[in-house]
Amino acid sequence: MDLLRFSAFWCGMILFASLLLEETESSIMKVRRLCKFCDVRETDCTGKGRCEVGCGITSICPNDEDVCVSIWRKKDDNVTFDTVCHSPSQKLYGLVLEDYNNSKCEMKERKGMGSQFFICSCSEDECNEHIFFYSLPSDKESQVVAVILVSLVPLLVMAVFVITSFYCYRVYRQRQASSRRKKGLDFSDAHAIMIDDEGSDSSSTLANNLNHNTELLPIELDVQVGKGRFAEVYKAKLKQGSSVSEEQRFETVAVKIFQYEEYASWKNEKDIFSDADLRHENVLHFLTAEERKVQRQYWLITAYQPRGNLQEYLIHHIVSWHDLWQLGASLAQGVAHIHSDLTPCGRYKVPIAHRDIKSSNILVKSDLTCCLCDFGLALRLDNTLSVDELADSGQVGTARYMAPEVLESRINLENIECFKQADVYSMALVLWEIISRCSAIGEVKEYMPPFGNLREHPCVESMKDSVLRDRGRPEIPDSWINHTGIQIVCASIDECWDHDPEARLTAQCVAERFNDMEYLDKLSDRSDSEEKIPEEIIVVDEK
Repeated sequence: MDLLRFSAFWCGMILFASLLLEETESSIMKVRRLCKFCDVRETDCTGKGRCEVGCGITSICPNDEDVCVSIWRKKDDNVTFDTVCHSPSQKLYGLVLEDYNNSKCEMKERKGMGSQFFICSCSEDECNEHIFFYSLPSDKESQVVAVILVSLVPLLVMAVFVITSFYCYRVYRQRQASSRRKKGLDFSDAHAIMIDDEGSDSSSTLANNLNHNTELLPIELDVQVGKGRFAEVYKAKLKQGSSVSEEQRFETVAVKIFQYEEYASWKNEKDIFSDADLRHENVLHFLTAEERKVQRQYWLITAYQPRGNLQEYLIHHIVSWHDLWQLGASLAQGVAHIHSDLTPCGRYKVPIAHRDIKSSNILVKSDLTCCLCDFGLALRLDNTLSVDELADSGQVGTARYMAPEVLESRINLENIECFKQADVYSMALVLWEIISRCSAIGEVKEYMPPFGNLREHPCVESMKDSVLRDRGRPEIPDSWINHTGIQIVCASIDECWDHDPEARLTAQCVAERFNDMEYLDKLSDRSDSEEKIPEEIIVVDEK
């Protein structure tokens, strides 16, 4: 009788362990998640109780293992939220995601981040939209929790022992079944073993909505909005999950399409964008990359900016001093970020040289700030790169915006700072373009690119004559410096396009000068830009 009870007890434990293991195996299936995905934005959340992030963008995470993350920061009176998809296997802002298996996004404070900093992660669709702040337990509550945990330890040890034993038993059965099949096991018996070993139900509603492991994202191309040397850019619709309302069924995105022959350019830009440390409000928001084998194409999927690129915006708009300040400051901040070898949290990152900064490779966001795009020619300035590897990168960029040392092919390859200095020269030309269309200079002429006296697409030799032989630069008329703010910007431009790369300012220095001019912006009349066409414009890239 005792033997029967003992056998029944262990049969029950084995059945319980089997169900628990199957549930565990089902729960760890990796599917790509739908997460709220927004840049840093201001919020009135006080850091107590339950708050809503208020992010209007839902993104399909680029990697199977990604989870949803929300970050709340408070520095002085500035309180912000931002949301992101991120892999728990990688650090985010130098932190390890510890609670990503939660169904709710429960905030935890992290010290030493330069501000009051809370972060949470969770692994259900859009779970980072609603976040929860919980106060720390009292000493008495902590003692109660400790007692409960100590009481549960024996049960946990037993459960681990049972699960481990059953797992070993299953491995043994699988090996035994394999051995029997090799010896000519009857088909019906083999089928029964396969069902026992592998027949657990692994389907889920989310997996049925989108098979993220085998299917490409459900994207419907709309209209072409840009065309360059290597790729075409389309406005497109990304279909959201079936659980959302009809008006939220589609999210507008941008799709950059490379043909199979341009694989190298696609891969370089994909690799640059895939670096989590590149993420910044003044860098184009990257969603994912895909290989479309049927169409023999490679796709990059990013956020869509309906205002188009900066060149088109300046052609069709006259900007105020406030607009100029916003555009110029955000441009400098974006370049400073990619050039920096530290993240905003002080963690090391690999700096990046863009190598093709120009007004058509800069997008204008809805808040009239800039974000850098088109990283097809960008270079990661890794200290491990040899001089030969840097030399293989070649003379790249757009001739009109090339620095003198790039035109002359005399970049000092032993100093990676030289690539940043060439970017700063190009940035100075873009700042000149913005000023040329600012109402604060007085009479505003029709848009002209830098060195507008040359043909539409000047070659390298033509630019050598103007920039190297004649030491020419775009004209800065005396009327421009009647405005105090523009006078400061023009002085910075003059230092940024200096013939000697070592004499140029850094992008960080330019960004700081714009920050110092904020008081001028607050005193200015914030008049709206004069518009000649609708907000949504066709983007045509100058290549």
